[in-house]
Amino acid sequence: MSDRNTAIRSLHDLGLAAWFGGSLMGAVGLNGAAQDEGGTEASRDRIASSGWAKWAPVNAAAIGAHLFGGGGLLAVNAHRVATQQGVAASTAAKTVITAAALAATAYARVLGKKIELGSSTDPDDAEKAAKHPIDLDKARRQLAAAQWAVPALTGCLVVLNALHGEQQRPTEQIPGMWERARSATHLVR
Repeated sequence: MSDRNTAIRSLHDLGLAAWFGGSLMGAVGLNGAAQDEGGTEASRDRIASSGWAKWAPVNAAAIGAHLFGGGGLLAVNAHRVATQQGVAASTAAKTVITAAALAATAYARVLGKKIELGSSTDPDDAEKAAKHPIDLDKARRQLAAAQWAVPALTGCLVVLNALHGEQQRPTEQIPGMWERARSATHLVR
């Protein structure tokens, strides 16, 4: 049996790369292009909404791949999480930040859909928007913050991923496990 986890590590890393890179490109490139080329506020909203809507299925697949790979890595590294000092703490931090990134991503999508409805020229969308009035200025401000929160949080995950890689070095594993065992022995006495 192989000790390699190339497939799940690839899902984890490629999913995170796409999630981080896509959110950063959208916040900088797509929103910037909509701002430059949109003309009116409603046109800018429609351009940005169209681009983000096209990205949404790819983003969902990237997030799914990252989560599936992360779950697999956690399963194959459960022993290290339990026994190597520092790994449980970095894993917990990664879990919390992943949850925050998921929440920011979902919130950004909800706000984006509100703006999409509120700026649409489609009569059906206008009818939906009329049933649920939208404060577009407020939604735009909230969306701007949420869209920058996603690359910030996923960027933190990239850094924690690097830390996990460093913690897997043999020179880190043996002393980390030794220190954890030594600490546990002191607690028993």
